[in-house]
Amino acid sequence: MWAIPFFRIVPIDEEDLENLRTLVNNEDMKLDFWKEPTAVNQAVDVMVPPEQVPFLEQYLISKRIPRTLLMFDVERYIMKERMEMSTPSFLTGRDSNDFFSNYRRLDEIHKYLEELVEKNPNISSVISIGKSSEGRDLKAIKIGSKSNQVTKPAIWIDGGIHAREWISPATVTYIAHSLVSEYDLKEDVKELVDYFDWYILPVVNPDGYIYSHSVNRMWRKSRRGRMLFCRGVDLNRNFAFHWREGGSSSSPCSETYAGFTAFSEPETKALSDYIFSQKEKFVAYLAVHSYSQLWLTPWGWTTELPKDYNDMVRVAQEATKAIAEVHGTNYRIGSSTNVLYKATGGADDWAYGVAGIKYSYTLELRDTGRHGFLLPSEQIVPTGEETWAGVKAMAKEIKKEM
Repeated sequence: MWAIPFFRIVPIDEEDLENLRTLVNNEDMKLDFWKEPTAVNQAVDVMVPPEQVPFLEQYLISKRIPRTLLMFDVERYIMKERMEMSTPSFLTGRDSNDFFSNYRRLDEIHKYLEELVEKNPNISSVISIGKSSEGRDLKAIKIGSKSNQVTKPAIWIDGGIHAREWISPATVTYIAHSLVSEYDLKEDVKELVDYFDWYILPVVNPDGYIYSHSVNRMWRKSRRGRMLFCRGVDLNRNFAFHWREGGSSSSPCSETYAGFTAFSEPETKALSDYIFSQKEKFVAYLAVHSYSQLWLTPWGWTTELPKDYNDMVRVAQEATKAIAEVHGTNYRIGSSTNVLYKATGGADDWAYGVAGIKYSYTLELRDTGRHGFLLPSEQIVPTGEETWAGVKAMAKEIKKEM
């Protein structure tokens, strides 16, 4: 069996950038860009099918574009991950760190949410906001103490919209665990749970997440499809705000396929309906992704900055400062289009532009590319710890404003 290499390429001028973009647009090559070409001197990460390696190397040599091999064989990393996950599953009643010692399947995540609620029924409840295209629950946990306030301000956090970004559901679940388990132990957490209602949805894309565990580790999209070989929609291109105005695709075979219309997918429709029906109470929206260590604001559809950009950055600075203080992990801050790339129909743009949630962000978690989507399981807890610190700092800063 041939190796599946993973390369890093850094364009040094506009010509390099355009040559790499030509590769992105060549769907026949089936190159899997973990980081697409966005700007000069910004790293491009790509996984290459074995049969395409000679062509890619010849192309790069002809264009005089250097490349670095980050992984000789991605499949080896995947096999190592599978072996680790074959160890006995988390057992009820054991230390919670056992749960976060490894990546968990969808049923284990859902069971863990239910166990959190069973142990802490006064401040938490499990809710289903809808169903996936294959009929699975979009299961979330609501955390918040009872209050005399008619409507408490609320914070929404979701993860797992892209199936292969396993650190995202793990981290979002860690945040839920921390809110509940630290409520009676830490005064600052108690204040945040008393003041805010927290809605936490670890896996927006359950069908894709299961598929990435059982069939194709590098699967990104959902699983609904009208074509036999090109299934799924990039759910983070399917929201009804500047839908398919660039940075997405109309081709069902593309990794950024935006769907046949905005909100064509039950997952995005359910999420948006749930938030929009009570949009007045949401003060923050966090979409958690990986990787690159970024704290991003809207917009994804334009390089123009949102009107609340200065406030967004101020809060993000407090959050990323708190993140760095835990394990020294540094995050960059900026708007999605200016820091990453143009991507329309995204969840955070919709949350800010349509639902009117002032503090709408996308987080790109660890790392910066050494492991990419295959972040080792021993980094789950450190990633959870630092992200939780950032989320707490964000919430405290927003609370001051209110």
